[in-house]
Amino acid sequence: MTLDRRRFITISAASFSSALLAACNNANPKSAAKLLAFAESKNEGLERSIFRHDRINSVPASAKLAGKDFPKYYVSKTMPVWDPAVRGVWRLEVSGAVRTPLSLTLDDLMRLPHITQTVDHFCVEGWNARAAWTGVRMSDIARIAGLTPDAHYVDFQSFDDGYHESWDMDSVMHPQTLIAYGMDGRLLGPEHGAPARLHSPIKLGYKSTKYLTKIVFMPQKNGGYWTDQGYEWYGGT
Repeated sequence: MTLDRRRFITISAASFSSALLAACNNANPKSAAKLLAFAESKNEGLERSIFRHDRINSVPASAKLAGKDFPKYYVSKTMPVWDPAVRGVWRLEVSGAVRTPLSLTLDDLMRLPHITQTVDHFCVEGWNARAAWTGVRMSDIARIAGLTPDAHYVDFQSFDDGYHESWDMDSVMHPQTLIAYGMDGRLLGPEHGAPARLHSPIKLGYKSTKYLTKIVFMPQKNGGYWTDQGYEWYGGT
């Protein structure tokens, strides 16, 4: 995301703030909630109009990777680690509005067609980092599962203390949206979301669910860990 684009979206969204504050100051929470929902829908519409789904994040071959300096984050009190002795074999469940639900072990996932891409990771705080991600395109997983006509959104769920985020289908099907199991030539470590995580340069970092366990295709969006706390739902870059 460029600073110009961020500033443009921020200024556009800010046009709703005075009315929202007025609703709150009038002790009218129902009006405030309705206005906030309206502002969110307008901001999402603005981002959808700007975002071109054929745009590719391109990183120069000479670009330096963040490596061990790539930020680590999770919401659990301690780093989530999948323990097969306690939880059994890790599986990625694909369900919801699909014709063929999937239950993929890590080996199953790694046998699917995969790519490696070096891309940016954009944080809502304004920084970005680069890494080489290896994984399966979400468009391929959607194709294998066979979407039904009512699949319009996708919820990505994790074992990181219930963390999840839902996405629009256009962003899910972008060619750089991956279910990643490798980073910088190695399998993911727990600090970066092992066994597998969602990653795409077209969304802000908080939208890329780590410690992934479930992919649920849905008729409607259902928020997310941070979006339910006021962060923007669309979260595009």
